[in-house]
Amino acid sequence: MGLWQAIIVFLLSAAVLVKAGSALAGYADQIAERMRMSRLFVGTLMLAFATSLPELVTDITAAQADAPDLAVGDLLGSSMANMAILAIVDLLYRGRVWPSVELGHARVASVAIGLTAIATLSILTGSEAGIGWVGFAPILIMVLYILSIAWFRRMPLLARPGLDHSRIPIQKPTGWSEVAAQYSLRKLWFRFAGSVLFIFLSAPVATLAVKAIAHETGLEQSFLGAALLAVTTSLPELVASIASLRIGAYDMAVGNLFGSNVANMSVLLFADVAYTEGPILAAVAPAQAIAGVGAILMMAIAVAAIVGESERTRLRQLEPDAIVLLVTYAALLAAVAFYS
Repeated sequence: MGLWQAIIVFLLSAAVLVKAGSALAGYADQIAERMRMSRLFVGTLMLAFATSLPELVTDITAAQADAPDLAVGDLLGSSMANMAILAIVDLLYRGRVWPSVELGHARVASVAIGLTAIATLSILTGSEAGIGWVGFAPILIMVLYILSIAWFRRMPLLARPGLDHSRIPIQKPTGWSEVAAQYSLRKLWFRFAGSVLFIFLSAPVATLAVKAIAHETGLEQSFLGAALLAVTTSLPELVASIASLRIGAYDMAVGNLFGSNVANMSVLLFADVAYTEGPILAAVAPAQAIAGVGAILMMAIAVAAIVGESERTRLRQLEPDAIVLLVTYAALLAAVAFYS
């Protein structure tokens, strides 16, 4: 398809991703309420897995289409985009998000940083060792991901000292949340699965549209993967996190973003299996390592901001850590574009 056709298809598929992501937050919150589960756990695992489905389908599609840079760039770029989303939501709520969440998010972030570091080191070394055509690094990442899920289930809550209630004004449930409150638990799971299906179907369409845009414009796939495609596949995280905050599920919102970064790295194994030319991390451009280091850097900044957060004064309206994250994100995208 031509450039304008690809752009139209891309915008339509992105709109579907946004709608489905918005629905997921409302359904997940009600499921957590009915089953008395921690919002951090629900955000880190269930919601993060659902909103990471675009990355899963997108990267399998890209790998099968012989576009390894598009696949890996999407995953690492999505991890950076998720931290930019965390900064955006904190700015939208005037710095009240990070002081309102449990300190347990640092544990999830530490796992995401470790898994991303393994992938980045594999890119830098260019190792082609593996089992068949699948590299060792994605296999190791998947094993550690499964172990981390068991750890997340058992880890106790780490409440912030002195925090008795959220600093975020909880709004009356609207939209998907209001609709979800009227459903039975069984219907909630059915609707949640339906939203996941919409994400599953629209993600590959967005991937092929971006590949067509890359072909028509001559832009490098490594840059488009880390920028345009990554932002698109992160739209469910953005919408789901904002929707979660509006109903007071702030731990679910933040857990969704850090949990998605953990899930993103596990997707590498599926992309590697789909890319039959050899280990996928050995086939990508060196510029992908910039996105990997960038994702680690942004997660480290976010963890430091959450752990070290304190009560704000009225005169301090801007969140410096959030601004630093957004500036870092822009600088990293520019670096990926320059070295691609």
